[in-house]
Amino acid sequence: MRYSRKMFAGCLFSSMALAGGVVSADEIRVGIGHQSMVTNTVSGGIVLEKLGLIEKHLPTDGDYANVEYNIVFRDYDSGPPITNQMLAGNLEFGVMGDYPLIVNGSRFQDTGRVETRFIAITGYNYQGTGNGIVVPVASPVHSLDDLAGKRISTPVGSAAWGMTLKALRDAGLDGDIDIIDQSPPVGVANIAGNRIDAHADFGPWSEVMEFRGTGRKIFDGSEAQVPTFHGIVVREDYAEKYPEVVEAVLKATLEAQKWIDEDPMRAATELAEWTGVAKEVLYLYLSDGGITTMDASIKTAWVEALEYDHQLLQNEMNIPDLDFGAWVDDQYIRMAYEAMGLDYEKALDVMVTPVANDPALSPAKIWFADEGIVEFDSLAEMVAAYREAEEAGREINASYVYDHGTGMKMFGKAAFFAETGDGEMAAFMKLADSLSHIDEHGGQVVAISDHVGEAIAMAD
Repeated sequence: MRYSRKMFAGCLFSSMALAGGVVSADEIRVGIGHQSMVTNTVSGGIVLEKLGLIEKHLPTDGDYANVEYNIVFRDYDSGPPITNQMLAGNLEFGVMGDYPLIVNGSRFQDTGRVETRFIAITGYNYQGTGNGIVVPVASPVHSLDDLAGKRISTPVGSAAWGMTLKALRDAGLDGDIDIIDQSPPVGVANIAGNRIDAHADFGPWSEVMEFRGTGRKIFDGSEAQVPTFHGIVVREDYAEKYPEVVEAVLKATLEAQKWIDEDPMRAATELAEWTGVAKEVLYLYLSDGGITTMDASIKTAWVEALEYDHQLLQNEMNIPDLDFGAWVDDQYIRMAYEAMGLDYEKALDVMVTPVANDPALSPAKIWFADEGIVEFDSLAEMVAAYREAEEAGREINASYVYDHGTGMKMFGKAAFFAETGDGEMAAFMKLADSLSHIDEHGGQVVAISDHVGEAIAMAD
């Protein structure tokens, strides 16, 4: 990782355009490929576009006094098309997940002509939650062992694919389950139509299926013990020629992350309008204790995870080598932090991880259509309020709880509640964990509601 700053010299406005680019003496393009449907990327793409944040930070004096900026946002379903467009010189920046980031860096280095630099993070989950394996809601499958001899689909080459390979190997199921390449929309549709035994995907698709009531998660990415995150790459030639522009994009990203953190409910609501992802799913990711942490710093843990992922990709897909020492470059995000009055070294030392029964978080919430978010002091209180509202015909957008064992935030409708004889409750993602709790403490396993439409945990 680079920690020293370069001295940038030379004439900014030469008549020579960047390789494959369209910049000239009076125009600089800022072309960003992003994925608006992927929650971890929104601070580096759709939020910048809709709030006009890049324009606020672009340099306009000195050598940039007479420049016209051509800001271009292109939205994609996955990372590989972004890399292709960057290789063709049609985009300068790419926002994508950990596995596509690695492929981007290795493919560029393999050309021997031009490279990219990994310059910032847009969102992360240190445990790996966000990746998950889902089965149809009424499936009898509750574990990876139950999938033996069946089929699982996943976007091959994605972080969810990498998680699936590791999970199956760790469970001794390597070769016992057929893996089929399917894009997120196809996999989600097949789960809804009961045409596939399971589908593994990256955020927010597992939670989209849960929210729609079509799928139930049986494996969370945290169980694979590999972090998941998304980040930003930039063409090296562009960054060296226009470092102030790169810094401006990263300052805008920091502002976008702050905008999300300041009011997650507002952010979820507006992002839902911009992306089509349900606001309730977005709130699950972006709220306190949620799945996504907004932090742009490049931590050592991310580089270590990328090196692990690169080895897997080389073994499975024979991708080219990647010189991480050259590719990972934090000089631009350091400059952005300093310009925004933020402490980069402090950010490096902070790693957000969920804590079981975290006293800093209310144990349950309901998002009422008419009242907004209401917090409860106990799961039992929340479940009682949920059922009362249901009986009264009061509209509920979603409910939120935390897995008793891991602290993972999840939808109340997707939780198996262990209810003991004294009325106390604990929520679990997995039926087996709820049953184990009952074996120890007594009681019964219940769902938040008796209606399958409102509770998917007991649908089978």
